[in-house]
Amino acid sequence: MRFASLGSGSRGNALVVECGSTRVLVDAGFGPREMARRLARLGLDAADIQAVLVTHEHADHCGGVSACARRYGWRTYLTHGTLVASRLDAEGIEVTVVDSHEAFAIGDLAIRPFPVPHDAREPIQFVLGDGVRRLGVLTDAGHVTRHAANMLDGCDALFLECNHDLDLLERGSYPRALKQRIAGAWGHLDNGAAASLLEAIDRSRLKHVVAAHLSEENNRPSLACGALATVLACEAESVDVALQDDGLAWRSL
Repeated sequence: MRFASLGSGSRGNALVVECGSTRVLVDAGFGPREMARRLARLGLDAADIQAVLVTHEHADHCGGVSACARRYGWRTYLTHGTLVASRLDAEGIEVTVVDSHEAFAIGDLAIRPFPVPHDAREPIQFVLGDGVRRLGVLTDAGHVTRHAANMLDGCDALFLECNHDLDLLERGSYPRALKQRIAGAWGHLDNGAAASLLEAIDRSRLKHVVAAHLSEENNRPSLACGALATVLACEAESVDVALQDDGLAWRSL
């Protein structure tokens, strides 16, 4: 089992997870041409992907879903709320509506969705595994619920939102209302909140920790990695970062 990021941030998100002959995307925030280009960097063709799991309807996660799924034949999995709120053009697309608390399988992958607090209609995140190893994904959450922490407990890898540094956000150029939204209970996790989650869960199996969904204005990779590294008692360079333009190369479990 392995995973890689095609890009993570406010301009587009997509995470590819591979297990045996099964390959899925978590989100598709890029159009077909850009998606194909980013997949090629990882040695993949768009036809190698079987499905896309959509976390919520915001454009940086869902903007490319309709066009990519239609062009490449990807089955699309999402909650009913996301389906309604996204106004997904489902013509020519195989759509499966999922329950935010009910596990399902795609090929060799076992997938467990879980709800998160975010300013979207029915947002979810995922734990993906092969029966032995598990990758936990948590981005676009205003705070960490007990259920989310329980879902991520004992994972082998974490793809974890470190959206902003609170001080940089406060001193930055965003309008006050936007700052309040981002830092609010339905916005995004800051570096400290991500580190607190990491500290609260069982980390004994962790092989990879990836800082994800970093704001290009309100965060720095060094700050995000430093916050997580303090909990992990390692050097900041040991923490991976999924960047907006470069993504993250393959990591194996």
